[in-house]
Amino acid sequence: MLKKMEQFVREEEGQGMAEYGLILAGVAVVAAAIFVTLGGKINSLIQSVIDKL
Repeated sequence: MLKKMEQFVREEEGQGMAEYGLILAGVAVVAAAIFVTLGGKINSLIQSVIDKL
């Protein structure tokens, strides 16, 4: 019985790590989409800050 409980806990930890990995991948995709969409504006903003320095 104790071994079955230990195995269940290990399986749950693996599942949790997989879920965190999927969330992290989703955040990365959203960040990449934002950078692609706003890339020109961000570049212009950074360049204007550099020029003022």
